[in-house]
Amino acid sequence: MDERTYQTLADAAFRRIEDAFKDVDPDVVDFERTQPDVLTITFSGGKRCIVNTQRPTRQIWMAANARAWHFSYDESASRWHDDKDASLELFATLSRVVNESAKVALPI
Repeated sequence: MDERTYQTLADAAFRRIEDAFKDVDPDVVDFERTQPDVLTITFSGGKRCIVNTQRPTRQIWMAANARAWHFSYDESASRWHDDKDASLELFATLSRVVNESAKVALPI
């Protein structure tokens, strides 16, 4: 995948994630773009989830709860999947982490 295609797909993924947090109470889950390619999600207990782009590998990485995932885009399936477990999809995994950490159903 070329850089332009990757950036377009990563930008769309970040917009989708940002949109999902629009109606979430910031006292329960605080969401911010701390850098152009980094999304930081902070839960009321202080735990964090970080989502960031990895341009050299054309991936989106996510870290939360002492775990990390590396999502690559599968063009044939039109989805971001984890390199170690292809059954794990970016948005579903993020939604699960938010639900487990804050008991919030993320509409993503």
